[in-house]
Amino acid sequence: MFNFIPLLGAQSSTSASQSLLELDGGVKVLVDVGWDEYFTISKLKALESLSIILLTHATTSHLGAFAHCCKNFPLFTQIPIYATTPVISLGRTLLQDIYSSTPLASTVIPKENLAESSYASGSAQLDPSLQFLLQPPTTEEIAHYFSLIHPLKYSQPHEPLPSAFSPPLNGLKITAYNAGHTLGGTIWHLQHGMESIVHAVDWNQVRENVLGGAAWLDASAGGAEVIEQLRKPTALVCSSRGAEKISLTGGRKRRDDLLLDTIRATVAKGGTVLIPTDTSARVLELAYLLEHAWRKEHSSGGSDSPFKSTKLYLASKNVGATMRYARSMLEWMDENIAKELEADEATATTKKQHKRTDSKQPGGRDSQPGGKASGPFDFKHLKLLERRIQVDKITSAKGPRVILASDASLEWGFSKEVLRKIAADPMNLIILTESYGTRGNVASEEASLASLLWWWYLERRDGVALEAGTDGQNLEQVHTGGREMQIKSAEQVALEGKELLTYQQYLATQRRLLNQMPIGNTAITETAADAIDETSSTSSSSSEESDPERQGKALNTSAAVANLNRNKAGLNKETLGVNVLLRQPGVYDYDVRGKKGRDQMFPFVSKRRRADDFGELIRPDDYLRAEERDDVDGHDMRDGGPSKDNKLGQKRKWGATGSQGEKGEPGSRITNKRRQHDSNMTDQRGMSNGENLTNGHVDPELDELSDASDSEGDDVPSGPSKLVVETHLVEAHLKIAYVDFAGLHDQRSLSMLIPLIQPRKLILVGGTVGETEYLASECRLKLISTSSGTAEGTQNNIFTPTNGQMVNASVDTNAWTVKLSNALVKRLRWQNVRGLGVVTLMGHLAATAVDEQQPADSMSQKRQKLIKGNAGESELDEKSIEKTQHVAPVLDVLPPSMAAATRSIAQPLHVGDLRLADLRKILQSAGHTAEFRGEGTLLIDGLVAVRKTATGRLEVEGGGLGLPDYPARSLEGSFYAVKRKIYDGLAVIAGG
Repeated sequence: MFNFIPLLGAQSSTSASQSLLELDGGVKVLVDVGWDEYFTISKLKALESLSIILLTHATTSHLGAFAHCCKNFPLFTQIPIYATTPVISLGRTLLQDIYSSTPLASTVIPKENLAESSYASGSAQLDPSLQFLLQPPTTEEIAHYFSLIHPLKYSQPHEPLPSAFSPPLNGLKITAYNAGHTLGGTIWHLQHGMESIVHAVDWNQVRENVLGGAAWLDASAGGAEVIEQLRKPTALVCSSRGAEKISLTGGRKRRDDLLLDTIRATVAKGGTVLIPTDTSARVLELAYLLEHAWRKEHSSGGSDSPFKSTKLYLASKNVGATMRYARSMLEWMDENIAKELEADEATATTKKQHKRTDSKQPGGRDSQPGGKASGPFDFKHLKLLERRIQVDKITSAKGPRVILASDASLEWGFSKEVLRKIAADPMNLIILTESYGTRGNVASEEASLASLLWWWYLERRDGVALEAGTDGQNLEQVHTGGREMQIKSAEQVALEGKELLTYQQYLATQRRLLNQMPIGNTAITETAADAIDETSSTSSSSSEESDPERQGKALNTSAAVANLNRNKAGLNKETLGVNVLLRQPGVYDYDVRGKKGRDQMFPFVSKRRRADDFGELIRPDDYLRAEERDDVDGHDMRDGGPSKDNKLGQKRKWGATGSQGEKGEPGSRITNKRRQHDSNMTDQRGMSNGENLTNGHVDPELDELSDASDSEGDDVPSGPSKLVVETHLVEAHLKIAYVDFAGLHDQRSLSMLIPLIQPRKLILVGGTVGETEYLASECRLKLISTSSGTAEGTQNNIFTPTNGQMVNASVDTNAWTVKLSNALVKRLRWQNVRGLGVVTLMGHLAATAVDEQQPADSMSQKRQKLIKGNAGESELDEKSIEKTQHVAPVLDVLPPSMAAATRSIAQPLHVGDLRLADLRKILQSAGHTAEFRGEGTLLIDGLVAVRKTATGRLEVEGGGLGLPDYPARSLEGSFYAVKRKIYDGLAVIAGG
């Protein structure tokens, strides 16, 4: 069974993505917890009983609501979460940037909840327009949430662990494949029983400067076939975004040249170029391209390039950490990045060897201090800005400049502030790097500022300015013509007076709901054996856990109880399973007949080991490199917060020293290591303290802002607050250009790959209504031509659901369970086909009465033991086995009378799939000449042709009898040799 429910992004203009996959046995898999740029809490649902969560991309559209769900939804942090290492690291910096940039991410408390609190506090005249904010997660909490995610690597199958309140996964396997589009982006393959599901949302097949293409095609087969693991799935979930987009002629090089020519045309006139982008994904591609373009122009001998006098900036509140993580994950990028790094290291080594000779010459020096290699993300010309005062400084200065700023939606981040300051100058330019919906989306009240500019670009009401590019083609820049645009700025203001009283009453109401719950039910959040083990080990070492952590767990548990009771979905005996013996008082019996897994035995609580065989607990986290740590401000967050050794009044462990440990004393190794890690973090975060380094020198333009940058951000209230939104009317005179840097699939990629994948059922999500309908109609035609099915059958296998609509995409098979007799099992002869055991059998199926031995009731056994004692133990064992009979289908050996009649009918079977590329290698290794002629034809020794039909059938033809150069025996030798190699690659199973 496989049911698919799109929660966000299906036939919608929003790019947010959330999908729920329901598998057989009650297994529920949530793919992505995305959000849009408005951070609307009503679009999120507290999903219950999830088994696992999978994350695909480190973008707001795919994990923007992750921290909100962890903080506000009970039990969310107890669900196993899986993602690749880049998605974990870059997603952490993304959410830290979001919550530090806009109060909208804190989300507004629902008005119906505030109405009850306002009435209870006597302030019934509370302004309904007030928007009280929930407490946002702190930077430390966000880092802790992401440390709970399990990292995975590409192409490595993994069997996940279920959550504490999930049924068994029954052999579910998940595998991550490269999706392109973002660093660490993932195409998920799920194998559950007979269901083979491929979830591919937002992928890119084209190789880029930093990112490799999606891992659809098999490189060993020449890129003409889809890899076997992703081929012919029972269901393919694919995004339809970009289905109507025509790819740019010239590919990646033409796209890069178009962006650089557009920038060059503006900065040559002294204008400012704004490029809004995200803060963790596509920004890597843009920053790499611009940095290397500036390097190339500065290293050239000519002096007429406008790039030499143009400053280049990247503005985002957490961009320093993003680039630091990017420098440590080069192995996840395209192979050309690794080659570039090796070339830079070789050049740096050569310069280092000649350093002594160059230093003797007056004024001689290296371009890099100490001959250090300049990696792909060791910027020389791109300056990082993490403070608003720095952004204000560069926007008020004169001269040409290029500013990359977050976010692409222009609803939060520095891009909105930069746009407001440069909009009045017609010499300035904003370059949109992706499309933003349709006209109907712009007319709505929730239209983003980027959507408005995108519609102005498509409308072209005030004319188009044409600039000449380097290749002679015209560059289009659309005039805005002095239109007015509304720029909304959200601020966080502390509560006072009646507002604060209402908020306190709201908190009191929430606490009262928690206190009304019975204490005995607080254990329902830990029903699995893993949770029991964790609880026992935690209680046995309560001194190692601080009071706030225990209070937080208790509050989370109480919130879970309140949520379950409100929904009237409390856990019953069936849900608890065998743990009912521990979790419910007065229950001493549990029927294990017919149960599986953990429910077959009494729950056992094993205490976690606190030391190894030598008495010392080795923590692998202490030996991680700096870039591998989950840190915030130099503190390791893998334990949930900063080091507890520095707390006042905190007891130290035996043999440990204080924070001023000396060399040679126990504990000083870790302390010194963390102190060195803190100093490294300070050096790497020099940008955030106002020190913008370029070639080892302080930028004089931003050096004077270092003191002011340190004190910035202290005016943000830390307690209860409300949201205040101000609207500013800005008259726009700047020009608008568009260069597609979204890095998503287009019409050509979708129309080419989906027929090659050959899914049995296709589910289209993640696009507008027009894009989804267009791709569905194209796929119906493409899949009909590549399959032997009818048009009606293909049409029924393509689904276009809307948000919340369930789609039944189960595999179309009829399966029955039969039992094999012992006599038939002894006659089976298994053959190995690519790691699978294959056997053919022929038997007689009949309904047979089968005896099943089941133990008697355990309580009756206990009573009999107490009465009879040990003397009657042997008699009890015989009576405790109750025999029951039921009729079941049994496959037995054919009777002799039927075996003789069916032996002549049975034909041998050929099982397996032999590729022509593999057959070519096998024949060449055997001394034959084999080469491809035409499409799908392999010619061996110039005499034998092998073809493979669309249905997978191999056709072998021998010819050339009239050729004098090839005698007949040579023809026979080649023909039978080819057939023999084909049979060796297949499993020939006899029919009898």
